[in-house]
Amino acid sequence: MIRKVLAALLLGASTPVLAQPVAVEGGQVEGITLPSGLSAWLGVPFAAPPLRDLRWKAPQPVTPWQGVLHADRFAPECLQPLRGSRQNHYFGNEATSEDCLYLNIWAPKGAAKAPVVVWIYGGGFNVGSASMANYSGEGLASEGVVRVNIAYRLGALGFLAHPQLSAESGHGGSGNYGLMDQIAALEWVQHNIEAFGGDPANVTIVGQSAGAMSVSLLQIAPRAKGLFARAVAMSGSAFGGMIGPTPLATAEAQGQALQKELGAASLAEMRSLPGDRIAAATTRRDAIVQDGNVIPMRAEDAFAAKAQSDVPVLIGYTRDESFRPFGPIATEADFASAVQARYSANAAQVVKAYRGETPARAAADLARDGTVGRQMADWATAQHSHGTAPTYAFLFARRQPYAPGITFSDHDPATVGAYHTGDVPYWLRTRPALNLFRQTRVWELVDQTLENEMAAAIVSFARSGVPQSPGLGRWPAFDPKKPRLVWLGETQSAVAWPHFADMARLGPPVAEPNRAANRPRD
Repeated sequence: MIRKVLAALLLGASTPVLAQPVAVEGGQVEGITLPSGLSAWLGVPFAAPPLRDLRWKAPQPVTPWQGVLHADRFAPECLQPLRGSRQNHYFGNEATSEDCLYLNIWAPKGAAKAPVVVWIYGGGFNVGSASMANYSGEGLASEGVVRVNIAYRLGALGFLAHPQLSAESGHGGSGNYGLMDQIAALEWVQHNIEAFGGDPANVTIVGQSAGAMSVSLLQIAPRAKGLFARAVAMSGSAFGGMIGPTPLATAEAQGQALQKELGAASLAEMRSLPGDRIAAATTRRDAIVQDGNVIPMRAEDAFAAKAQSDVPVLIGYTRDESFRPFGPIATEADFASAVQARYSANAAQVVKAYRGETPARAAADLARDGTVGRQMADWATAQHSHGTAPTYAFLFARRQPYAPGITFSDHDPATVGAYHTGDVPYWLRTRPALNLFRQTRVWELVDQTLENEMAAAIVSFARSGVPQSPGLGRWPAFDPKKPRLVWLGETQSAVAWPHFADMARLGPPVAEPNRAANRPRD
């Protein structure tokens, strides 16, 4: 029922108006015309279903079909754990399936050689959806770009490494199937997007959280070279020591431990098990593997070798990413004690650098910079040092205006701040999605102004590789000698990058953060 209501709200009509069929790899697809006048093709296959013998294999070409495929509804999400009372965190009871390698396209009528913006969802490489309302492509398509949302396999189904998988792979490694899905989807875009009015030579990949980490990994993946011309990443990267990649031997041992948990005698038996059993397994599994193929080395090493895709990048994070490795901080003494425990070698310097308006604010800034802040600063520095294309940076600082009486089951709206993921609806022009099922926000004029700045910047960047917006004009390029970024809050301006030099004093993060920890339930 939720799915039907969501589809009606997203599409604006219970009986979609069909659009002209388009020829793609595999056959013809027939989309729909939205009430806005835009065209949409939903649930278009870009690879064969990764089922049975194709589980834990690289994505294979689509199986051709006869007649016209009606691309008028979203495909199931990739199989993933459910949350709360048997439903996904943000988007209700959505169908899930291993048969999930589909993409969604939104395009202006009559588009030709339009910039293409490809969205890669986040979710810790464990959950995520190409169809949730917060990621709708209609908002930016109305600005003249072709928008694409791609799906990729998640959890152990998308990232399992195992000695037997390495033996059969042909390259001596395994894992990273979800990243292979992303590459296959980008290859599909190169071969087919012109039929939808897009320019295959002008593709911008955009991701948030694990999607942003994916963007950084695609920048170092040899097989992704030439598949995109620009990159945008929000709150995550493969830099800074947070996500690895994990050595192949370690990842293979984790795969063997998963096999033991599942009680399977062989890889063939693991492939015969129901997918939901594998998705629900609890054995530790690091997502990204240094497999010698998709990801041959660390991001830092790839950039130092100038092996990355040298494209313009637009990257940043939110003010209150706040993964809170320090626990509750109420006093200066609490803060000093927490810093001493975490940064004992130079605790006094760190305390001095981060002492802020309140101990809690200081701890939030330090927690952010020790994780996502450092990830993005290291990425900007690496691109400037080892590439020729420019980098642009931002910090999102707007606390959304919550409706009176709103409560979240796992967070206090009064202290949520500019949270992880809070910037997405401004970039993508999807703020109405946050009030889709109930009014959780009372939007103010500043939110519309901020959205206009951010959406304009991302569209400008997709067109030319340079972000520009109505109020700020051309955004400043990153320069480590005078590091600046664009502050996106109640006011918008180019400012000195907060604590840029201080981040060099911070070591690796304490532990892998819980990326849903400070995300309000909408």
